[in-house]
Amino acid sequence: MNLPEAAPGGGAPDWNPSSAVILVNLGSPRAATPRGVSAFLAEFLSDRRVVELPPLLWQPILRGIVIPLRARRVAHAYASIWNGDSPLRAISQRQQQALQQHLRQAHGDAAPWVRLAMTYQGPSIAATIADCQRRGIERICVLPLYPQYSATTTGAVFDQVSRYLLGARSLPELHLVRDYHDATAYIDALAASVREHWREHGRAEHLLLSFHGIPEANVLKGDPYARQCERTAQLLGARLELPANAFSLAYQSRFGRAKWLMPYTSETLRELARRGVRSVDVMSPAFAADCLETLEEMAVENRAVFLESGGSEYRFIACLNDRDDHVGMMAQIVCGAGSFASRA
Repeated sequence: MNLPEAAPGGGAPDWNPSSAVILVNLGSPRAATPRGVSAFLAEFLSDRRVVELPPLLWQPILRGIVIPLRARRVAHAYASIWNGDSPLRAISQRQQQALQQHLRQAHGDAAPWVRLAMTYQGPSIAATIADCQRRGIERICVLPLYPQYSATTTGAVFDQVSRYLLGARSLPELHLVRDYHDATAYIDALAASVREHWREHGRAEHLLLSFHGIPEANVLKGDPYARQCERTAQLLGARLELPANAFSLAYQSRFGRAKWLMPYTSETLRELARRGVRSVDVMSPAFAADCLETLEEMAVENRAVFLESGGSEYRFIACLNDRDDHVGMMAQIVCGAGSFASRA
């Protein structure tokens, strides 16, 4: 079956779907400029799921200190990885198109329409759901592309879905995917990406699994994120048949002065080098698509940290992105979400 690709964000389908899948990722600035980054940070860091400080206290700090100090530096970092668009947005669009192709080949005209939304800077979750309903689609599966659940990420997606529902007269049938941190197909895809990297580049002495960090206080309040990251690491290590001392878990991308989940990635890399580890392979399993935190922070900044600390070889393993096994994993999740792809 030779099928057209779905348009980014979801052009009109050429069949009459009765259901839809909305893939959701974080979002990116609309441009790699201080102005574009400022708009993104203002929206992102104003979300109470992301920063839990009272707005009356936080907003003056955010707009008077944080954004002015960070916008130019972050814009420079984005510019270093920008190739006509944000990598996160471009890869997410490829994921959307690949999943649509996969589901159409498997289910024909019973396939759901695959859409793409972003939590920040659009296309918005609310507008995407509304567009589906305007086209007569009333069964929707929302798949946040965050393998491990956190209130700061998946919770923020569910908040936006809930705000849309509060104002809707006719409510769609919804399935919200909470997480897939221990899904067999997810662990298999991670393991396959590592093995392919080893075949092409050789195997380093140590494999570091660097997950995005969150404030430690969030976990103490009940966020299951750290537990799920640990479970993912445990399952991946077992799938790769690695001894306990051949891989480790750390957390990256901390922000502000509060204590975040430890150990920190940069400090772990320094400690590995001090212990005499000369080569590391590094991957970021919490990210479904490569982005600023992987292509710049992990592939560039932390590489310098390891080499300056005495390490010799540092190799970053790309995120799963639009790999066939990753797209197949998404299809499995969708098909298990109330049989969205099989109910005609």
